[in-house]
Order: sequence, then structure tokens, then C-alpha cells
Amino acid sequence: MSTIQVVQGSATGPTAMAAYDAALADAGVENYNLVTVSSVIPAGVPVEGVGTAPDLGPAGERLTVVEGRARAAGPTSVSAGLGWVESVDDGPGLFYEAAGEVEPADVERRIREGLAAGSDLRDWNLGEPQVIVERASADAGEYAAAVAVAVYGESEPIV
Repeated sequence: MSTIQVVQGSATGPTAMAAYDAALADAGVENYNLVTVSSVIPAGVPVEGVGTAPDLGPAGERLTVVEGRARAAGPTSVSAGLGWVESVDDGPGLFYEAAGEVEPADVERRIREGLAAGSDLRDWNLGEPQVIVERASADAGEYAAAVAVAVYGESEPIV
């Protein structure tokens, strides 16, 4: 498997779904059918924060992801984040996501606590955690959305 790329985006829109779609576009993953998996990083697969996804294949294909996302009606701010901890010896690692109508620091704290708890459950040799958090704000009459997405490889045909 290739590198897992962590991307992020934020946006506003006239509906919750429009804001979410625009946040996915800001992250570069709006043209794929996202299939969410739980939060285990396969052994030997590196993770890299890239901000915005490169071309991952044809539109409409399946894309395997771990996703933190937040949406809400304004006036408000939302934060979504994703953290990861990789093995120091090419073993498996972990992702942890958190989101809500909270400050970015609160999302980061929850992610770090979750990664610590997940690490304590496993007998893995894990390194230092990394965290990214995205924030979006909306005025009254619009919606805010923020996403942080770990993309597992490139897209695959869905049919």
C-alpha cells in the first residue's frame, strides 16, 4: 500500500450538506465516494500530512478514509481534527478523530487523550502523536463545515 495522506478543509454553504461538500472540495476529496474505516494504520504504511489531496483517480470511485468532520448552522464555529501515532518499528499505528462546535484546542486535547488511551490498549511500540485541526465559522443563515481526512491510497472502482 502507498502512503496514507492526511488532508483537511473548511467551508461554508447554504445547507449543511453544501458546506460539507465544499469542505471536502477544499481538502481535494469531493469527487469520490468515501468509505469510512476504523482507525488502525496498517503495518509498514507511512502517514503524511499533505493539506490538500492530489489527483487520486477518476471521479465517482471509492476512497477508503478515516474522517473527522463537523457541521453546524451559524452563527457558530466548528472544529474537526485527526491525530495519528505511527509505529517506530514498521508495525501498525492508530488514528483518532474528534469534532464539534468547540475550539480547536478542545479537539486537539480530545484527540491526544484518545490516542493515549488507544495506545495503552495495545502492546505496540508507538512514536510521538501528530495532530491536525481544521476550523470553520459561519454567520447566521449559513452553515459551517470542517473536515480532516486520512486517505488510504488511491481511489478504486466502485462497480
